[in-house]
Order: sequence, then C-alpha cells, then structure tokens
Amino acid sequence: MKEVTATGKTIDSAIETALSQLGVSRDDVEIEIIENPAKGVLGIFGQKDAKILVKVKESPEITMAEFVETILTKMGIEAKVAAAIDGSRITLDVSGPDMGIVIGRRGETLDALQQIAQLYVNRIYEEYYKIRIDTENYRAKREEALIILAKGLAKKVLKTRKEVALEPMKAYERRIIHTTLQDYNRISTHSIGEEPNRRLVVSYRYSNAPKGNKKEEK
Repeated sequence: MKEVTATGKTIDSAIETALSQLGVSRDDVEIEIIENPAKGVLGIFGQKDAKILVKVKESPEITMAEFVETILTKMGIEAKVAAAIDGSRITLDVSGPDMGIVIGRRGETLDALQQIAQLYVNRIYEEYYKIRIDTENYRAKREEALIILAKGLAKKVLKTRKEVALEPMKAYERRIIHTTLQDYNRISTHSIGEEPNRRLVVSYRYSNAPKGNKKEEK
C-alpha cells in the first residue's frame, strides 16, 4: 500500500489512522488535506470529519527492494527483501526457502540479479547509487573461502616454486586473492586471458623479479 485516504475528528487523528494502516512513521509520508473538520451547528448538526490523503514518500532502498522482489516473483521464487541505505550505498538482503536458486552456481545468479538492479537504479534516479545484494551471508562466506584458498596457494607455491593458474574468476574474486597475497614478499600474482575466462596466476617471485601487478583488477 503506497497511499491511503483517512478520516478523523481532527487532522491529527486522521493522520494517526493513516499511519497505522500504512505501517510507517510520520517522517515517511506526505500529507494532503482534502477536507478540514467542521464542528457544525451547536457542535452537532452538519459536523464533518477531517479527510486527508497520505502518501508514502518514495525512497530508493524501498523502491529497489520491491523491484528485486518483483523479479524473483516472476522467476517463481518466494522471497522477501530487506533494504538498508547508507549514503549512496543500498544493501538488499534476500531471504526465503529457495536461496540456493537465487545464489546460483558460484554466485552467478546473485551477481546477475545485482547487475540488473544496478542498471535499474541508475536509470530511474539522477543520483548514483551502488547496489549490493546478498542472501544467507553468501558474499562474506565466499570471501572467507577465497582468502583461505589464497593462503593455501601461497604455501604451495612457496614450497614448490611453481606457479599455479586458477580457474576463471570474476574480477572482484581475483581482487580478493590479489589483496590477500600482496604482503607475501616471495609471491607474485597476475591475471591472464580475457573476460569471462580471465584467470589468476600465483607465482614464486625471486628476489630480483618485480612484484605482480595487483592494481589491474578494478
């Protein structure tokens, strides 16, 4: 429900009725007075209640939560989306019984959903917003797994002095590994290939060799 018409003996009582129906606070709405209350003759005859129209203010985070819920519904996925905004960053957390489908293989479906939401928010708002969509804390778990992988690879390369090429990864995943290994003096990292098959290479860096380029991942 985006708006509601309410009546009351006073403007304030009508507003309280509308806010209760909408489930929001007064700061979240715009109020239009349609009719002022009238006491009538002797305070009885011809008495009129106040009549108002209360509209929920449009907010980017709520708009995007509803947009994502609509997409998931059309996919046949039952889900709820909780939204939060911090400056220009909008965080959407999806919950429901079929979150494995939302995540997809290695987060591909989740990333695709995030990209669609990012394109949409930039189309409907003049101000730039950065969208982040997560479910079941997947992104933090994935980052933790990549950090563990990076440290394990570093240990292996330091022992064997042989480079290791990983399977293709998204840019932000390669960046996590780059960042994790940047303080290893004997480890060099760089990426090879073209998207979407670009992959990370972890190499042993000899004392006279330059460090790998860790700034290439944007």
